[in-house]
Amino acid sequence: MDPRISRRATLGWALAGACAPALAQTAKPVAAPAWPSRPVRILVGFPGGSTPDLVARTIAEPLSRALGQPVVVDNRPGAGGNIAADAVAKATDDHTIGVMINGNLTIAKLLNPATPFDPSRDLAPISLVATAPLLLTAPASAPGHSAQEFFLAARNAGNKWSYGTPGVGTVGHIGMELLKTKTNIDPVHVPYPGNPQVINAMIGGQVQLALLPPGLASPQIRAGKLKAIGVTSTARSPLVPEFPSLDEGGVTRGFQLEIWCAAAAPARMPKPLVARLSTLVAEIARTPEVRQKLFQQGWQVAGTSSEGLANRMRGETALLGGVIQMRGIKAE
Repeated sequence: MDPRISRRATLGWALAGACAPALAQTAKPVAAPAWPSRPVRILVGFPGGSTPDLVARTIAEPLSRALGQPVVVDNRPGAGGNIAADAVAKATDDHTIGVMINGNLTIAKLLNPATPFDPSRDLAPISLVATAPLLLTAPASAPGHSAQEFFLAARNAGNKWSYGTPGVGTVGHIGMELLKTKTNIDPVHVPYPGNPQVINAMIGGQVQLALLPPGLASPQIRAGKLKAIGVTSTARSPLVPEFPSLDEGGVTRGFQLEIWCAAAAPARMPKPLVARLSTLVAEIARTPEVRQKLFQQGWQVAGTSSEGLANRMRGETALLGGVIQMRGIKAE
């Protein structure tokens, strides 16, 4: 080897070694970009004033304070909330989440294979925010002085009775079909545009029973226009403690059916962001201020982890999916 080349190489290595400590001292790790860097959107698949909308707006303000950015509720009603859920599933900006109901996060694809998203694949659970049992309700003139007497009359009536729901595939629909299998009653399903129309139909005697949110049914019951048969929980609910559960009434055993609202993100959102949102939303839901507001809206606070919501999604998909398959229920 040419000695001149050897000396140059040796000199180069020496210089590199001398500079290495200086480079190590001046090099700094690249900081992760701040998040959120702009307003966060909460998509809701129902109009303003609806139950999911009220839940979203209740958590939006404290979430905005925690994140240091505006949190905007964006209503995109339609298809039982699935239009907004699909928009969340397809969001790529890392600043879009959704507040959804049971069906959007569990049985949407089972009810209609053409649904453009799959809850288990395309949505990341954030937190189960709030839950509520349903209240089995009948006209004020319904027969029987107890739940057992009412169910005896319902069994004797067979398919001459009917029940109302706010639509095919809703929890009120699938829940009633599940209740039918457990109690041997057989009323015919009559779908309506919404629960207010169901209530009017019951008051008018067009349908004989319905599963309704306690917040909607209880004022009509207290006014003497409707009759409470039982709550779809294993024990009395603090939301309507004056009404017994169906288990307490002796007509079911272990029957538990709830409606719920939960927050979810696109499955592609980075896991650390989902984890941060999960912690914040759960903590916010459990604060006394938010807990009181949700209770006034007819909700019991859950405030679970993302894994807690994932477990609820899996369990309810299996339970209600079995009813859908057994009864051949398809969304309209």
